[in-house]
Amino acid sequence: MFTGIIEALGTVRNIEQDRSNITFTIESPIASELKIDQSVSHDGVCLTVVACTPHHHAVTAVAETLQRSKLGSWEIGGQVNLERCMALGDRLDGHIVQGHVDTVARCTEVLEQGGSWKYTFKFDTMPDQVLVDKGSVCVNGVSLTVVAPGADYFSVAIIPYTWEFTNFKNLRAGERVNIEFDIIGKYVAALAQRRLQVNG
Repeated sequence: MFTGIIEALGTVRNIEQDRSNITFTIESPIASELKIDQSVSHDGVCLTVVACTPHHHAVTAVAETLQRSKLGSWEIGGQVNLERCMALGDRLDGHIVQGHVDTVARCTEVLEQGGSWKYTFKFDTMPDQVLVDKGSVCVNGVSLTVVAPGADYFSVAIIPYTWEFTNFKNLRAGERVNIEFDIIGKYVAALAQRRLQVNG
């Protein structure tokens, strides 16, 4: 489990295809603190560390992950938001994030607003997608507050700190991002749907 509070930016240094899988080598300032089998969020995708050195770690993404996320479009030199899994007893500064991406959204607009930024995203509607104004959503692994959601779009406001220390500063209109909807909202939607089916 994660919180959506980014620890560091990593840089993709190598991409190796092995049949339907891809192994990524990431350089980052937290590499020396990682160990094999540890779970790390990469742009919101939970991946297992399969190798590590003092400056790099490697993770493998399988076909299902590549199809559901934007990892297949990563390029060497690209920056990646990184977060290690939450330790039991830590403060939950963001919100409950599983690292299981629901869909990929496209950034449709970036507005600079005098020291902050407003990003708008559009996605294909999903039956268990629940967005509420001022609720939580995870975008590229970052826990953010939903602004003015619609059936297939929403916006978020980015403060200067988040802009500087995540890859939001590199994000442009037209590019894709990984989206994980709030797990609590998904459970509520599933329970409501089940009740409707039972009551017919």
